[in-house]
Amino acid sequence: MEGAGHRGRWDKKSPIGTILLLLMCMSIPTLTLSEPSEEQKCLQPDYLAEKGLCCIKCSPGTRLVKHCNTTGLRSDCSPCPEKQYSEQINFFPNCFSCRQCRAAKREETVSPCQKNKDTVCRCLAGLYKSSIDSETYQCLSCSKCKENEKEKQTCTSEKNTVCECRENYYKAKNKCEPCNKCTAECSHHCVTPSPQNTIASKTDDYLINIIAGVVVFAVLLLLLVAVITYVATKWSTKKKLLKLSTQPSDVSPDSCEQVLIHSEKPSGDMSVTAVPQSPESEQEPSNLPDCVPLEIKIPDLIYTVLDLVPVLQMKQLVRFLGVKDTEIEQAETDHRSCREAHYQMLRVWAERGSHAGGGGRGRMLHWPLLHELLDKLRTIHLGQAAEELETKYGIL
Repeated sequence: MEGAGHRGRWDKKSPIGTILLLLMCMSIPTLTLSEPSEEQKCLQPDYLAEKGLCCIKCSPGTRLVKHCNTTGLRSDCSPCPEKQYSEQINFFPNCFSCRQCRAAKREETVSPCQKNKDTVCRCLAGLYKSSIDSETYQCLSCSKCKENEKEKQTCTSEKNTVCECRENYYKAKNKCEPCNKCTAECSHHCVTPSPQNTIASKTDDYLINIIAGVVVFAVLLLLLVAVITYVATKWSTKKKLLKLSTQPSDVSPDSCEQVLIHSEKPSGDMSVTAVPQSPESEQEPSNLPDCVPLEIKIPDLIYTVLDLVPVLQMKQLVRFLGVKDTEIEQAETDHRSCREAHYQMLRVWAERGSHAGGGGRGRMLHWPLLHELLDKLRTIHLGQAAEELETKYGIL
């Protein structure tokens, strides 16, 4: 009791006790501050080493051998040994052991271990990873969907198969049951549409069919109008050209004229003139149309052909018209430009046709010449050029 009373008096009234208590309270924060911390002295990613030095950490794939001896320098590091790795910058004296994929656990290697990366393993095909804890897993066989189920997600090495019930089935006691009755579990599968909804759906389908039919009819009508317009325009153009190319009104409408293509006259003018038939010509068989009231100038015809036929096909055309290779080479020798040489080739053809027509070389050529030209143009797939000539000279 006496000791207890003495302690009570010392705690409350003794100045020595009060001073000691104050010193103890003041020393606690001082001791805390005296302990240096890594965050206070070193900036990331450096670390606090011995003697308070801030050293640079080792790179991935290496381990610490010796701390640096000056702040700001990299520590002495060495590569990880065989079958060991370190994935991050560190100041560990040891690397981690590489993982081994085991066939006994039904694993296969995706990528082997490297100094900066651990081995990557996965489950064999037909198996998936089933986690036991954060670090351990086992490879299990992929599940198969049961009766009345369908796959929602295919099995992978990381996830098992995900199944769901087929349409008009619902899950009940881990089993897919048919929606024979609209219960709360499957009402969304077997809701019977109301008569009004059915009528509205049929009406919408009917309107869609009508609109589609109208659109198709409109498109066909537009195509028909376009074709009729094209044919009418082409016929009208030919009719106008034929009207412009007819002979003056003093030519009898009942007479039929023979088209003769004259070669170059002494004055240099080459033209095609419609000459009335003589009694002698009436006795000879003729392949002429009923009536061709045309007058065509040969230079105009040749230049038109030069404009319509591509340069690369001109030799092919004149060869089909019977011009010899020696004549083609002579025309190219005599004329520097391709156009003049091609003109000469066509002129050779025209003169030969005049000779064959019986009018004497260099004088005239019968209608079969132009007919032959149109045929040869179509033979070498230049039907458009043949049509242009027919349109220009009103040949129907």
